[in-house]
Formats: sequence, C-alpha cells, structure tokens
Amino acid sequence: MEYAIHTLLSRTSHVMQNYLRPHLGKLGLSPGQPKVLRCLNTLGPCSQRMLADYCEVDPAAICRMLDSLERDGFLERRPSKTDRRTGEVVMTEKGREAFTTWDSQLKRLEDRMLQGFTPQERSQLADFLARAYRNVGGRLL
Repeated sequence: MEYAIHTLLSRTSHVMQNYLRPHLGKLGLSPGQPKVLRCLNTLGPCSQRMLADYCEVDPAAICRMLDSLERDGFLERRPSKTDRRTGEVVMTEKGREAFTTWDSQLKRLEDRMLQGFTPQERSQLADFLARAYRNVGGRLL
C-alpha cells in the first residue's frame, strides 16, 4: 500500500511521540516543555516573547509552561541585564541535565529511525522537511 506524504509524516510523528512519552515522564517534563529547554540551551537566556515565537505558541501558553518549568526547578526568571522593561528566562542546572538526557533519547530514536540512511540521505531528508515546513508558513529560528 502506498501512503500519501502527509499520512507518512503524521504516522511517523505519532510513533515518535509514543516512543518518547515515557522518557518525558521520567524526566518530570510535559509535552512541549523540551522545546523551551532546547531554545534556552541553544540561545541562552531569552525573553518570554522569544520563547513563545520559538515554540510557536501564544504568550499566555508560554507563560503557563514557564510557570510549571520554574516551579519544578528547570528554569528561573530574572530581570534582564539589558532592558529593565523585560525579564529573561534562564535554564537551571536541573534543566540542563534534563535537556541533555532528553537530547540523547532523541538522538537514539533518530538513529533508529534512520538506520540504513547514508549521511547524504539524512541531510537531504532534513533539507526536504525544513523546506516543506517553511512552505506552509513555519519559521525555523
């Protein structure tokens, strides 16, 4: 049976989420929260607005997510060193450890998914998916 590309993307995403869900629970994270930690790990301290843009959620949703992550010790909010009108969000050591563990799980899953792919094929796949994402209005930061 031949599947449409959208079906293959959806099914792959579903299988990935099912595989990763138990790992989230072990780390004390909820869906969506690793994306916040990835942003902080990549960019360093960020404003709430930058995090909302990166995670593609509205400011109210990011605020709730940050409240939970802060309460659980994964990050902290503090006044900005450069702009008194805004604050910045920084990852704690607990957040860094959780992100490192999460990222290693993602790498294991990616290696499993892409068994038999050459480095060139992996690169092409990443390019194709990024282009498709941008074509439907996504912005890769």
